[in-house]
Amino acid sequence: MDKILSSPEEAVADIQDGSTIMFGGFGVAGIPFTLIKALYEKGTKGITAITNSPGGRLEDFDLSILFQKRQIRKVVASYPVYAGKVNAFEGLYLKGEVELEIVPQGTFAERIRAGGAGIPGFYTPTGVGTVAEEGKEKKVFDGKEYLLELALRADFALIKAHKADRMGNLTYRMTARNFNPLMATAAAVTIAEVDEIVEVGELDPESVVTPGIYVNCVIKGEKYDVGFK
Repeated sequence: MDKILSSPEEAVADIQDGSTIMFGGFGVAGIPFTLIKALYEKGTKGITAITNSPGGRLEDFDLSILFQKRQIRKVVASYPVYAGKVNAFEGLYLKGEVELEIVPQGTFAERIRAGGAGIPGFYTPTGVGTVAEEGKEKKVFDGKEYLLELALRADFALIKAHKADRMGNLTYRMTARNFNPLMATAAAVTIAEVDEIVEVGELDPESVVTPGIYVNCVIKGEKYDVGFK
């Protein structure tokens, strides 16, 4: 099955208001800039964004643009703000215009992995005795306290990979891999933005990280000069 689409607009066409969306990326690496731009132009609102960080390092490209147009209503993240000036997300949060669920980063990754594996939840000692335990079930195992954390799933995952073949098999480049492979497994629909598209058989099977079975469609991303190598 050929999963290559001709435009990012076609890729995000079915994302409706109120959708829960996972966005790949960590810092400035592995961010699906082209898909975010298409979502911005489409104007989808009421989004619940599951992302390591809601942007701010690259305010003209990353998730910041969705906050500038008030398209996101809630964020589930582990690193919501950067040091320095107040970013678009933080500005809205301080005004009470966007919700935040902050999750320890390891727990964040495991909740997504659990969602992709069909595991409804798990117990972890991370967060015990902190604000992270508020409202959560707590149990004791072998004399140690653990919190129940529930799996994370989404309606859509917008991810970034390096190469894709026409069946949607994906490879990644160094740290740009980050949360992208996990998110690909934990959404009803996964849309991948890639740097390069190759024919079936051109990818080394040993290099494929995300099998095409997890990917619904692929688009070739634009090139962005973000000032980082």
